Amino acid sequence: LATFFRNTYGPTGAFNAKPFEGSQSWAGARPELRAIGRDSNGVAAHMGLLRRFIRVGEVDLLVAELGLYGVRPDLEGLGISHSVRVMYPVLQQLRVPFGFGAVRHAMEKHVGRFGRHLPATVLSGIRVRSTRPIALLDLPPTRVEDALVVVLPIESAMSDWPTGTFIDRNGPEL
Repeated sequence: LATFFRNTYGPTGAFNAKPFEGSQSWAGARPELRAIGRDSNGVAAHMGLLRRFIRVGEVDLLVAELGLYGVRPDLEGLGISHSVRVMYPVLQQLRVPFGFGAVRHAMEKHVGRFGRHLPATVLSGIRVRSTRPIALLDLPPTRVEDALVVVLPIESAMSDWPTGTFIDRNGPEL
């Protein structure tokens, strides 16, 4: 998996592949569950999941955070929305109110496809605070990013998602 992530995230910048040096297969919080697609060439796709409480505005909310999205470069265009579809029944079994993910704006086209297959909503104008996975003396312990937030209603309706333009992950990103 570490090699898969280095090869998948490396083309987007050497820094993005750095957490996966050696055999580590996570960059921030360690996933609780993983969906791993394989074919005759090895790992084809990956998605991780971690249940956690986040704070949306002033409301604490249980979510299943989805992260560590990856599709092998030769399979791009077939990808992430299929990975989420595979994970959706697992989210239903976990009986969480919402699935949640945060992605950079460059992924807007990709996450926009979620709505074709799933009841996903993509929110913009949201700032997300995360704890840094490694404490460094020269950097603050948290970072705040402007992100696209993907919300999947599971046990609750989208109308139950709290209003707010700030989300605190209460930990490192997945």
